[in-house]
Amino acid sequence: MTTLSPRPLVAIVGAGAAGALTAMQLCETAVRRSTPLSLVLIDPAPEAGRGGAYATTDPRHRLNVPAGAMSCYPDDPTHFVRWLRDHGEAEASACDFVSRHRYGAYLADSLGQAIIRAHGTVAVRRLRTVATRCTPTGGGPATLRLADGRTLRADSVVLATGPAPGTRAWAPEALRASDRFIPDPWAPGALDAPRAGRGRGDDGDNGDDGDKGDDGDKGDVLLIGTGLTAVDVALSLERPGRRVHLVSRDGALPRPHALVRLPPLLAPPELVGLPLAALRAAVRRHVAASVRRHGDWRPAVDGLRPLTQALWSALTDAERSEFLDRDASRWNIHRHRMPPATAEAVERALTAQRLRVHAGQVRDAAARDGGALAVTLASGRTLHADWVVDCTGPGLRVADSPDPLWQGLLADGAAVPGPLGIGVATDGGRLRAADGRAAHPLFTLGWPRRGELWETTAVPEIRAQAAEIAEAVLEPPRRRTRGRRRPTDIHGLPLSTHAAAAASYRTGLERVLKVRAGAEGSLSRAVELDPGFALGHAALALLGHECGAAVDVPRALADARRAARDRADERERSFVDVVSRRIAGSGSGNGGDAALTRHLAAYPGDALALAVAVPTIAFSGVTDLDGAMARRLVERCAPAYEGHWFHTSLLAFVRQDDGRYDEASELARRALAVEPASGHATHALTHVHYETGAHRHGRDWLDGWIAGWGRGATHRAHFAWHVALHELALDDPEAVRRRWFAQLAPHRVGGVRALVDSGSLLWRARLAGGWTGEQPAADVLAAVGRQVVERPETPFTALHSAVTLTAAGDLHALRRLRTHAAGAGAVQREVIAPLCDALMAVLEERWPEAVAHLEAVRPVLRRVGGSAAQREVVEETLLYALVSGGRSDAARRLLEIRLDRRASPADHRRLTALHP
Repeated sequence: MTTLSPRPLVAIVGAGAAGALTAMQLCETAVRRSTPLSLVLIDPAPEAGRGGAYATTDPRHRLNVPAGAMSCYPDDPTHFVRWLRDHGEAEASACDFVSRHRYGAYLADSLGQAIIRAHGTVAVRRLRTVATRCTPTGGGPATLRLADGRTLRADSVVLATGPAPGTRAWAPEALRASDRFIPDPWAPGALDAPRAGRGRGDDGDNGDDGDKGDDGDKGDVLLIGTGLTAVDVALSLERPGRRVHLVSRDGALPRPHALVRLPPLLAPPELVGLPLAALRAAVRRHVAASVRRHGDWRPAVDGLRPLTQALWSALTDAERSEFLDRDASRWNIHRHRMPPATAEAVERALTAQRLRVHAGQVRDAAARDGGALAVTLASGRTLHADWVVDCTGPGLRVADSPDPLWQGLLADGAAVPGPLGIGVATDGGRLRAADGRAAHPLFTLGWPRRGELWETTAVPEIRAQAAEIAEAVLEPPRRRTRGRRRPTDIHGLPLSTHAAAAASYRTGLERVLKVRAGAEGSLSRAVELDPGFALGHAALALLGHECGAAVDVPRALADARRAARDRADERERSFVDVVSRRIAGSGSGNGGDAALTRHLAAYPGDALALAVAVPTIAFSGVTDLDGAMARRLVERCAPAYEGHWFHTSLLAFVRQDDGRYDEASELARRALAVEPASGHATHALTHVHYETGAHRHGRDWLDGWIAGWGRGATHRAHFAWHVALHELALDDPEAVRRRWFAQLAPHRVGGVRALVDSGSLLWRARLAGGWTGEQPAADVLAAVGRQVVERPETPFTALHSAVTLTAAGDLHALRRLRTHAAGAGAVQREVIAPLCDALMAVLEERWPEAVAHLEAVRPVLRRVGGSAAQREVVEETLLYALVSGGRSDAARRLLEIRLDRRASPADHRRLTALHP
């Protein structure tokens, strides 16, 4: 007998999707909370994660839910899509219907990665056997008896057994006794014989029974059921020369998914609690509203999903029984739909008459010569087939389950059936015993909870239940003892972590504030030392999102949110919320900017938050702020910093953005005197030089800083871009070309910075007439990647994607970017989409349209973030369009305004050329 482990032991019975998802959550929660754990997975399958649903190797068997809804993690919805892209499917999208076998590989790999990350905290074992009995002892450990004779004591047991097999009570005795009857199509090798059977046209009895029968040859197959299981089996077995019959009570196939998915039309919460008759009428009205609005019923059905469990729970048992009799079939065919490719294959087979669908119920069956079967329906019709396959799906009532584990729990009173005898009764996933209490450490999820929840067998529901079980099984995190001193950041704010992780975090934060390389590595080390450190994860997510750092942003953000729930003070939770809104919103008006300003009002000494708020070299800033508001924000935070060089650097930047160049220059020099490596101060002084027309001095000074203190700067390419702007203004195109190839070519700059600096400089050089002929813009785009270029997350990145695509002359990609922007957040929709229209007009030399769009965009361009010098590329494009369209007077006025603002030999030359 295996004795109780010194660390808590959790046994998961079943290692299919439900068991794998639970194991992932337990591993990650244990690591985050630093809770040692022993985890045992009990399942005879050769590979964890697949179960019966995802073990099929037939590529025609697809998920009936798009990839975007199939993540393992409820708080990281794009995880599966990112996994596909990382595993050879670069163009995978959230709308794809992936093969079930591929999804099984994803589950297995994700479980393996979770186990690897938990090494040292969680000891994981797999037992390739079956649990046959579970005996709880009061509120203490439970004893599991295994089929191989071993026993196991566990502090908690999770019963992830999946769907129970159907009872086959519908099948006549003669059919159940036949070796041509296949009771489980997903059993290993179950379909091998039908696949190898002879098809129509082989010799043998045609079995023509006149007007009472249906022609049938050896090799024909009869499937009982017309749901998704029957559809998949039919696609595996149908072929020319064979007919596959499908029979169900109503003869209705699942409806197909739309080729283009529309957003759900959310159902009103007032539906919950209505009597069934009134609910039917309300749902019909809801569907009718969807048809009127979208021309499609699917958004209405999808919009019911958030309420489905509540709707079912609010029905009486009598109403639930009536729903099963009258409504369940209709609900299922509309709710559980076929992927478009599957629906197309089914339609082809129906048209070719290789597939036939019948309404009816099986009444009798008899063997024919050669072993074939004649199956008679209640209507009197007889169908002949070599094979009959049960595709009716899993059973509903747990009392009918042949599983000795569940039968033993019911017999012992440790579990009781759920409503209508469907599944079992639970209290939030914890089994409810016969005495009505849920005191035993026994949990379940997925199919066994169907009686309570109805919609509980799909991954979106199971993954949420797995997370709830992990929270319930593992002890809550220990609260900090009052009076115990916590480590602090570089400005004295307390950190909810231990000293070693705090030290790495401080190093990373200091590098971010200086704009120095290595911040990502230090922050990664901090969360490696303490996986439950919320601020460390949030900072990494921020760097990946805004600075192009090599960070899995959604994963880091999900980790930050989980850690903040477990262990964080109010400031840390507030900062995680700010980062979450900033990443999720990306300019969509979700309150991210307001949350950041509120955070700084409450915690002005949070240096990382202040760095995020000001649109300097590292971050795009609070896009709702104009120059005066940005200045007031920085000034309000001044008392918390007492003249620290970092705050002085930011103040210098907002001063120059406000046109107060002398003050900005003095502040920047003051900060550099204390910290010569300060990237923010250097950036502020660089802008002063550019905006005041000190191009020769600015070029020489910045070149010297890059070669000296700037050697370790994380944005050296951006500083090189600034030097090149001076060279453009000095009308020195050859210097610009040399600098681009030496410091800004794709082999030196990667990620988003290649768009922001390298790509935008190419376009500006062409507009200025200093770079004729073919430009290497395509190389820049290739280095960044199509996903980032055509589906950028932030408006700031989208601006530079549009500019670089224009430099490359890629009209088709520019259209795709425009489509993305039109469906993204408010800023992309209202600024980037019309900018794309303007740039497409430029490429197609539709000058009046280009000028009109560019003039409309200029007043709102500040909303994308970044600096005036970066946004000036739009003004440069407008100048080019005016000249190209023959509007010399307007071009002269624009140049005169610019020359009044700052000196520029290049602008002076262009103005002279425009005079009559």
